[in-house]
Amino acid sequence: MISASRGSSARPRDAGPPIGAAWIEAPCPVLVIDRHGRLVGANEAARLLLPAAAPGDEPHTGVPPWLAEAHLRTGGLPDASAGPPTGEIGHRHFVAHPTPGAADDVVWWLVEETGRRRAEAALSRARQRSEVLAEVSSTLLSTLNAPRCMEVTASLAAEHLADAAVVVAPPQGRSHPLTFARRGGPVTRTTRPVDVAGVPGLAEALQGFPPVPARWINPDDLPSWTVPEGFTGPVGSVIVAPLPGHGVPAGALILLRSGTEQVFTEGEESFARLFAARAGAALSAARLYSEQAAITATLLRDLLPPALSDVHGVEYAGGYRAAQDHDRVGGDFYDVHPGADPGEETLVVLGDVAGKGLDAAVLTGKIRNTLHALLPLAQDHQRVLNLLNGALLSSHHKRFATLVLASVRRYGDRTRIRMTSAGHLPPLIIRTDGTVEEAPTRGTLVGALPTVTAHTVHTELGPGETCLLYTDGITEARGGPLGDDMFGEDRLRQALSECAGMPPEAVVERVRMLVAQWLGTGRHDDIAAVAISARPAGPPAGDGPAGGPPRRSA
Repeated sequence: MISASRGSSARPRDAGPPIGAAWIEAPCPVLVIDRHGRLVGANEAARLLLPAAAPGDEPHTGVPPWLAEAHLRTGGLPDASAGPPTGEIGHRHFVAHPTPGAADDVVWWLVEETGRRRAEAALSRARQRSEVLAEVSSTLLSTLNAPRCMEVTASLAAEHLADAAVVVAPPQGRSHPLTFARRGGPVTRTTRPVDVAGVPGLAEALQGFPPVPARWINPDDLPSWTVPEGFTGPVGSVIVAPLPGHGVPAGALILLRSGTEQVFTEGEESFARLFAARAGAALSAARLYSEQAAITATLLRDLLPPALSDVHGVEYAGGYRAAQDHDRVGGDFYDVHPGADPGEETLVVLGDVAGKGLDAAVLTGKIRNTLHALLPLAQDHQRVLNLLNGALLSSHHKRFATLVLASVRRYGDRTRIRMTSAGHLPPLIIRTDGTVEEAPTRGTLVGALPTVTAHTVHTELGPGETCLLYTDGITEARGGPLGDDMFGEDRLRQALSECAGMPPEAVVERVRMLVAQWLGTGRHDDIAAVAISARPAGPPAGDGPAGGPPRRSA
């Protein structure tokens, strides 16, 4: 047992403070300190913990400084507001609990909390990393833009994992898209040729192989292109981790820390791999979406109705609305195929495929492509319809279609039109006096019977007169006050009679607006319309006479 003197009075070496012997056998370290902060006694556990401590040691000599300061500040009395003093002894953490001893001595019981503190620290790190991974997932999955996803990956990695980060995307030709970020700095992107073999483990990471341990990578071997501009070096530690995608690697992540002491621990390497897995999945999803969006845009480019303009002195305008507001294509379509010169007819096609949505749009594309191939035969409407009918009957599609063909040519100040309907609604003609006429063309469906029977009619438009081709999505639009009345042909005729003398764009827009108001928020079929208008008188556009057949439909 340790004994010590207090002031001028000495204690026998083996006597110990007269507070009982329980503390001597205590399993935890116990220190007895007098009111002046000098060490009076210690048990065996304390002597093992503090082998240099000796009786009579002055404060901060044998007693740990944090305990000596607490003893002198409180006099050994418990401080309810601050709690028991805590501190480290040889990398071990202790909490000191005081009890009164004899002659104003204080017995300090040192209870070790190293394990608990480490467990709490590990739990706190795990929680922080879980929060980081949750942030990574929510932030990355909130965008399907691949470049933006790379920027977010680099920025979050530099903020939570290292001092700087570089995202290396799979090669595009001979170059690699690179995204650089450093903590507190801007994110930059570039694409340039780099030697991935110059970075240990990078070539393997880009192929999806497991990461190389950080301790195997010498920072001195890094090429200069891996270090972001503004990075305060030298590089002290490096991690190269693959960004795993959906079956195909999404790239690789390079993490950099400055300083020779900031080495990545094994736990940090594991966390970096978890981060890379989340980022790789998000990048892969973004790239897959971008590829699908590009493919969809390419396919839609040929399925969308074309923009119409003037052709050889004749004005054209078109309007289209898919059955579903979120769709861009459907079963209705129209095309205008200009003649090679003003002396040749322009072929106008408007049709309606049974059904709606993407399946109908696919058949629409087939019909449009077939009609485009049959343009050299456009002078013979009947032959074109029969050839198209045969093509549809021989395909795997089980849908039929209705359509109307109109061959248009301008003669002087008049425009002649040949129209043939195959199961479609007859076109309507708006005269300058507001009269609305029906072109009496009719025929059978395309793609339903072995042959198509159709009747062709001729008509002529004077200056300012318009011929409207439309689909049944207009006349069968259900809405109105009760929400279930069809718009009908009578309302359409009345609306067109008010459009006399209007340009074709205004006619189409007027019809679309009235139908939209009639529908309200109700459901509807695909809607399409094409207006053909004769310009006011101008120079002759063809070789035929200025006169010709009468203006009324025949």
